Amino acid sequence: MALLVIASCQLMVVLDITIVNIALPDIQRSLDFSTTSLAWVVNAYTLTFGGLLLLGGRTGDILGRRRVFIFGVLLFVLASLLGGLAQNEAQLLAARALQGVGGAIASPTALSLVSTTFREGPERNRAFGVFAAVSAGGGAIGLLAGGILVEWLNWRWVLFVNVPIGLLIALATPRWIKESERHPGHFDITGALTSTVGMVLLVYGFIRAAQEGWRDALTLVSFAAAVVILAVFILVERRSRQPITPLHMFADRNRAGTYGIMLCLAAAIFGMFFFLTLFVQNVLEFSPLATGFAFLPVSAVIAVGAGLASRFLPTYGPKPFMVVGAILAAAGLAWLTLTDVHSTYAGSVLGPILVFSLGMGMEFVSLTLMALSNVSVRETGAASGLLNATQQVGGSLGLSILVTVFGTASTNEADEQIPRFLAQATPAERLRFQRTGELPGPFSDEVLTAGVSAAFVVAAVFAAIAALIAVLVIQVRPSDLERLKGGTGPV
Repeated sequence: MALLVIASCQLMVVLDITIVNIALPDIQRSLDFSTTSLAWVVNAYTLTFGGLLLLGGRTGDILGRRRVFIFGVLLFVLASLLGGLAQNEAQLLAARALQGVGGAIASPTALSLVSTTFREGPERNRAFGVFAAVSAGGGAIGLLAGGILVEWLNWRWVLFVNVPIGLLIALATPRWIKESERHPGHFDITGALTSTVGMVLLVYGFIRAAQEGWRDALTLVSFAAAVVILAVFILVERRSRQPITPLHMFADRNRAGTYGIMLCLAAAIFGMFFFLTLFVQNVLEFSPLATGFAFLPVSAVIAVGAGLASRFLPTYGPKPFMVVGAILAAAGLAWLTLTDVHSTYAGSVLGPILVFSLGMGMEFVSLTLMALSNVSVRETGAASGLLNATQQVGGSLGLSILVTVFGTASTNEADEQIPRFLAQATPAERLRFQRTGELPGPFSDEVLTAGVSAAFVVAAVFAAIAALIAVLVIQVRPSDLERLKGGTGPV
């Protein structure tokens, strides 16, 4: 029951990253977002989530994990309610950012509770397998849930649905989860703020570049300010007695490699869900509900990959699953680059996402175990927060880079499609184009597909880099295998 409560919270938090993806076209029409600024509906959540995860994990260590877990869940519920009631772009983005704060408090605490609730060995391996499967498969479940809610109700319900779920989790937690021991310490507020602001500016710079170009003054100022603030963040962490980001954790070769792999793969998986959702709905003309069902196989195959990894990790160690998982993810994304306006779901989408999902299922279990290996109980919150932070920051930063690639490629394709359209357009169609600036169906599909295909090329490169890190950096020691089998082993 404890695992059910913990996994339900993680599912709610992870699901909310993608559940809005299905609703993006409806949100765009309802609140007048542009295609590139639409990425902020995702990034406003993931940036505050990723930027404050370390503070959230540290808060659980100091104040007690169960108490902090409940507070994070209730804050998430409040933000979801406000987001569902939003009447304009600013209100929705503010609510999404507040959701990220709630998720940043609840999620690392949930992962820490897994570490402290279950004994090291097969029991904890299975618990991590469930947690990792939920973390990886929640994205696909979110797409299905979003499709159902948008089709039967409207886009606001992708946010309202969190309210009853979160309240049930908050009510069940005191019954099934014990409070953890508190560890004295202080909060590194300066580190949390500088890391979050620095990443927001960096992501904004990429998205601004997609809209206004790389020579735009505000784009250059954003990048420069991001570099300065992130440099300040590193200095603050090096001098702090209890930093929000314990830099000594990067001294462990395996843990540093794990964070690097997570950073790259998160960029790939965020991009896959974001762009493939747009392609399936706008080019293949799937309804929101049909789009949700189209991604349903992702969850099933991720569960298979996670189950395989959990079963054979004690025998082979995590490295083979890290390498093979990243290669499969890269192969699936490379396959998706072949999509065009004549593609079909069965012929061009289903195969690649199954290959990609099998690899991601293997990866999430292996990465979770490796990141928390050889970590003292006192620092499990910081270690789990750092793993989640690399996932969310990598996803946000990667998505912003992919949006920039998408914007450049689609703009170049539009320059070719506009003369073709004007050559055969009727006077009424020309007048409509002059008024709206939007190309009609066949031509706009070509523009969107060109941008999506280019984005998948870069996403495949991210996954290939993850595979290289796994091959060259990760080293599994005999003591690691001993602990995975339930033995003590040196710490």
